[in-house]
Amino acid sequence: MDFLLVFVTSPVWLPLLGVTALLVLWQHGSPILFRQNRPGLRGKPFAILKFRTMTNARDAQGNLLPDAQRLTLLGRDLRSTSLDELPELLNVLRGDMSLVGPRPLLMEYLPRYTPEQARRHEVKPGITGWAQVNGRNAISWEEKFKLDVWYVDHCSLWLDLKILALTVIQVFQRNGINATGHATMPVFEGSVFARGNAEITQAKAEMLTS
Repeated sequence: MDFLLVFVTSPVWLPLLGVTALLVLWQHGSPILFRQNRPGLRGKPFAILKFRTMTNARDAQGNLLPDAQRLTLLGRDLRSTSLDELPELLNVLRGDMSLVGPRPLLMEYLPRYTPEQARRHEVKPGITGWAQVNGRNAISWEEKFKLDVWYVDHCSLWLDLKILALTVIQVFQRNGINATGHATMPVFEGSVFARGNAEITQAKAEMLTS
């Protein structure tokens, strides 16, 4: 169904993909695409494709500047309209992603999930998902993961169609693009439960070596 929907709608999104690529090339230069390994089904890594929305500006020490300082005006527009995620349709065609599912986050987050939160990887990641139409980046990580796991337990064709329809509405309304005080979302440091277990484990290790 994912492949069929993407293939049938290609006359609509392919020209949009081409125009957006030219705009990114004009404003940001090469490379046009941002590639990064993300966890897919069962946490298996794949290279996600997105349009670049930030420059590679660095400070005097060679460190990348904060996201808010590297995010360009074009990048803000691409994110607010979700056009930066158009190349992910190629990930869907390759079988890495689905149209609907929990958003693929960073590989470094994998050990930070609680066992319940890690269940979000029981299905393929999606371009949009239940968490994205229920707050997107305006809700906390814990709320987002609860919505992801709810989707895993209730996913169906009809729910997917509902999420796709709500996504179209949300794109036009441009809701929940940024978390308060952040260009996108703050780094996920781990839930209170997970951090507590990590601190206990570390304390036990220190006792054994002391």
